[in-house]
Amino acid sequence: MIVKPKQALNKAYLKVKPTRDQIKLFKDNLIKLIDEVNLDKREELHKNDFSDFLKDTYYKTSNYINIKDTIDLVVHSSIDPQSPVSILIEAKSPANKTEMISSDCINTKSMQELILYYLRERISNNNLNLKHLIITNRYEWFIFDAALFEKLFAQNKQLVNQFNDFEDKTLSVTKTKDFYSEIAKPVIEAIKDKVEYTYFDIREYKKYLENNTPENDSKLIPLYKIFSPEHLLKLPIANDNNSLDKSFYNELLHIIGLEETKQGSKKIITRKEVGRRDNGSLLENCITELDNGDKLSSITNIEHYGTTKEERLFNVALELVIIWINRILFLKLLEGQLINFNKNSKDYAFLNSNTIKGYDDLNNLFFGVLAKQQNERSENNKKLFAKIPYLNSSLFDPQSESLEKSCFAISALNYNRTLPIDTKTILKDRAGKKLAGEKNALEYLFEFLNAYNFASDSNDEIQEDSKTIINAAVLGLIFEKINGYKDGSFYTPSFITMYMCRETIRRAVVEQFNKAKSWNCLSFDELYNKIEDRNEANNIINSITICDPAVGSGHFLVSALNEIIAIKSELRILQDSDGKRLKEYQVEIVNDELIVTDEEGDLFVYNPNSKESQRVQITLFHEKQTIIENCLFGVDINPNSVKICRLRLWIELLKNTYYKNKENHELETLPNIDINIKCGNSLISRFDLDSDLIEPLKKAKIKISDYKEAVQNYRHARDKQQKMEMAKFIERIKNNFETEIMYYDKRSKNLEIKQAQLNHLSTDELFATTQKVQKEKNKKIEKLKNEVSILRKEIDEIKSNKIYESAFEWRFEFPEVLADNGDFIGFDVVIGNPPYISALNMKRDNAVKGYFKTKFKFTNGTYDIYALFVELIKFIGNINVVYSYIIPNKFLIAQYAKDLLNDLKITNSIEYSIDLSQHNVFEEASVYPIIIFGKINDSKTFRNLMVNNLDDFIKENILNEIKPLKTFKTLKDYGILIQSGLAGFQAESIKPYLSEESNSHNIDFIVSGCVDRFSYMNKNVRYMGMKYESCFIDINCPLSSEKLSFWTNPKIVIAGMTKNIEAVYIEKPMGLGVGVYGIYNLEQDMFYLLVAILNSKFISYYFKVKFKDKTLSGGYLAINKNTIQDIPFVDIDDDKKEQLILLSKKINDSNIDHSTLLIIELEKQIDQLVYELYGLTDDEIKIIEAN
Repeated sequence: MIVKPKQALNKAYLKVKPTRDQIKLFKDNLIKLIDEVNLDKREELHKNDFSDFLKDTYYKTSNYINIKDTIDLVVHSSIDPQSPVSILIEAKSPANKTEMISSDCINTKSMQELILYYLRERISNNNLNLKHLIITNRYEWFIFDAALFEKLFAQNKQLVNQFNDFEDKTLSVTKTKDFYSEIAKPVIEAIKDKVEYTYFDIREYKKYLENNTPENDSKLIPLYKIFSPEHLLKLPIANDNNSLDKSFYNELLHIIGLEETKQGSKKIITRKEVGRRDNGSLLENCITELDNGDKLSSITNIEHYGTTKEERLFNVALELVIIWINRILFLKLLEGQLINFNKNSKDYAFLNSNTIKGYDDLNNLFFGVLAKQQNERSENNKKLFAKIPYLNSSLFDPQSESLEKSCFAISALNYNRTLPIDTKTILKDRAGKKLAGEKNALEYLFEFLNAYNFASDSNDEIQEDSKTIINAAVLGLIFEKINGYKDGSFYTPSFITMYMCRETIRRAVVEQFNKAKSWNCLSFDELYNKIEDRNEANNIINSITICDPAVGSGHFLVSALNEIIAIKSELRILQDSDGKRLKEYQVEIVNDELIVTDEEGDLFVYNPNSKESQRVQITLFHEKQTIIENCLFGVDINPNSVKICRLRLWIELLKNTYYKNKENHELETLPNIDINIKCGNSLISRFDLDSDLIEPLKKAKIKISDYKEAVQNYRHARDKQQKMEMAKFIERIKNNFETEIMYYDKRSKNLEIKQAQLNHLSTDELFATTQKVQKEKNKKIEKLKNEVSILRKEIDEIKSNKIYESAFEWRFEFPEVLADNGDFIGFDVVIGNPPYISALNMKRDNAVKGYFKTKFKFTNGTYDIYALFVELIKFIGNINVVYSYIIPNKFLIAQYAKDLLNDLKITNSIEYSIDLSQHNVFEEASVYPIIIFGKINDSKTFRNLMVNNLDDFIKENILNEIKPLKTFKTLKDYGILIQSGLAGFQAESIKPYLSEESNSHNIDFIVSGCVDRFSYMNKNVRYMGMKYESCFIDINCPLSSEKLSFWTNPKIVIAGMTKNIEAVYIEKPMGLGVGVYGIYNLEQDMFYLLVAILNSKFISYYFKVKFKDKTLSGGYLAINKNTIQDIPFVDIDDDKKEQLILLSKKINDSNIDHSTLLIIELEKQIDQLVYELYGLTDDEIKIIEAN
């Protein structure tokens, strides 16, 4: 099946705009390729031309391109000729039409040759890095995805067996021409209808090269991208939502007045150190004004901001600066949108020093322009900001930020203070050199922001400048870093949020349809053919409630928003307000971004002058609005996180805002979605979720429907006055609930009963009683007094205790999860990345500990706070809530979570865990994560899964089941002795005895990084901050005779910091550093045998699986003396023993480079023997090889 170039490209890559320089270079080189052709040239000379075209346009400095063995041309994964091959190219002369593939016939010699080259690279060389395969005759290009070849050829057992026999020369056919005709040709014939490829003829593009017009240049973009490394090597797309633009991030921190520092194993954001602070930075400017005006005294609950004055000044100032920066960055994105909507007219640019001349002007923009409709603005603002729309967002409501009201607006900052320009600034002077000197922070900020491109959805298909694009996801990542690390929260990569949202929401959608329609669908795919009423189907999906109880920057909610729209598109129910489907458009998620394309594969870009474009934009805006309002809810204890999350959701709406009246520059206003994202401690509540609301509702004369209506009216308030009235009304409702629930609370009722009993017993009786009766009565009175005292104390604590100051009342904060009678129904989906903070690092008083102990029954001991969030799911979710969290892998083995995990399993409430610990998911945090997924009270049997290949998981969600390991005897069972190198406490004391000098009383000294498989190198040894060209240790150092004996005798040395077992047999004396281990006291042949087994793929795989819960960040193995002792070992017959020893000696005694094909072949033979030794099946071997 033929695919056009544009259709073959990653949808996210479609959005990336090549620069003018890139297109010019491409055109020049393409013209050469088309025009400078000589049909009489030998085939080899044509491939040189192909090579030059690819090198000169794209690959010269990044990827090595050359012939390889009999393959015409290969592109390596890097500039290193030893790096794996990623692209195979079979080149033909334009005159060789007989052997060349065609769209009518793919079963020709060129295809048969390509299959042979592929099998040699993929099977013989075990190359898992192949990305694309190409056949070309200079003009015509056929490009195949390596994933298709994997499926059709590498996984064809019969073909692979025939190929191996052919290579081993055990077949009757031994010549390559026979392989083509007897083996490859029949295979191609059988699957030719399944072969999909990208096809184009570059001669058809010649007409676009002849005239330099923007239209012609745009026609060349798909062809430019098809040849690019982003496509052919499947590289991450520029401006990928998973990646942080560090230059932007670091300079923004500098302007704010912050810096990133390392604290232990993680990076945190802090105020600059004393002596390096810039008084003109936004933060320091704000701190000065707070201090000068004694503004801390006007803040209620100031203790929330820290214990010392310094700490409080910093935290208050940071929160204020984040409020202001949020607004400015939102406006920068708005500015980009307005420019796009209006054919790149710079008349719509307003965030610059020409328009905003100081902090007063900026404050006026916030509240005198964006917060006011055109007719309410001052005459000056009407004139100056005529093209800037009214937004109606809480982001620009002076009443919505209590801290700003308590302290001051941005206009209070001193405009005259300056700060030095960052030494690595993006700003350039007229000579093109980095700008130096000092600037006012606001002027600096505007110039800095203008150096980047915030208009990612521009109509321009070629970028005329080379500005880096900054999108909403990148901003979210930046603010998560600024705001979250100190709280133990980390920015969750996009591929994780996408996967978790997809799995949970699709399961919840099926559940919701089954419940509403009495269906029995088992999978999402079954829904498609059952839906008949699109309006009803939309209402069902819009009724799903999704909550992130530790919402952070809102990344999960943004991914959930995109997922729901993609679901509607897949189910073909995405429609406009008139019920007309968006059937000409495909909506999908790529790189965590919603991509809309038309039938031709072109990206949808809003054009306010097109009726159809207006229809699509309006539909997308109101779909997002409906989903955010009805489906998405979040809570976070950090007020800055809450602000950032709201901003992210407003930005998602901003992406699809539209002109209601273009002549008057009137955009659709943004709803007040801030009511869906609330600040509070998710783990602490005064009121139980089963607290009765029926009586409080009656007494307060309030209906839940009134409450829900008030919340909806707040979201759609037409102006500040209506919004304020609704906010007050909602607050009155909640206060009534609080008062009445407290009155009807079980404790209050119990107190009332006990007090009545006490009063009754305490009154004088009419008749005298016996001493015995009186004694009994006094006893009852004392007991009741004690019970009343305890209950009063509990109630007083609830009313006044500090632990409830930030309590979040799930019972009534979100009316969307309340039934009409007031019962708490709970959310349909709970999802998130809860904070990872050990109990040892949490500052909690005894009251909080006691509260958690009472509320969370299944988490105990010294626990990590994420475990409480896992237990919280059953509190805030409905009876069959679907959930997914990404949490530390300790959850599966920690004693504190044992009862919780057991409860989830017993109640069929956990379905699987996905081990990600061998991958560096959180770039700058030592966390070993797993994803857990389940449906409370309705999950399948629990399974342990793992991600072997991160790329496969990101692209295709491929998971591998962790099957129970076979049981073997261990090294310990065979009495094999193991000893460690230096102990940690010896590390410092041994340092004076290290040197680069080799003499009679010195022996070699190595650390873990010196050890490889079957080899070691005593070069560039790094030890405790020192680097030794070669390292030696004096044997007269203060170590025990036992340790020195271990060092000076033969041993197998095992690296302690490695992702696969790396072991080498060393006969000569060798000192070992910390984290290096040795096996000793064996016969020589036993050393050779054991080192071969230790270096096999099977042992590394077994080790990873057996100790998966102890894997270190980035996939490093938990190697220590105990885990080495548990490595499996078996009895070995003499024949296999002899073969393994011989192979091991060949490798150990070889002077050959260990990356050569000979060594690779010897290691493959060892692997095969070890597989046989441990009795592995073909399927088990396949799993290990893939890993």
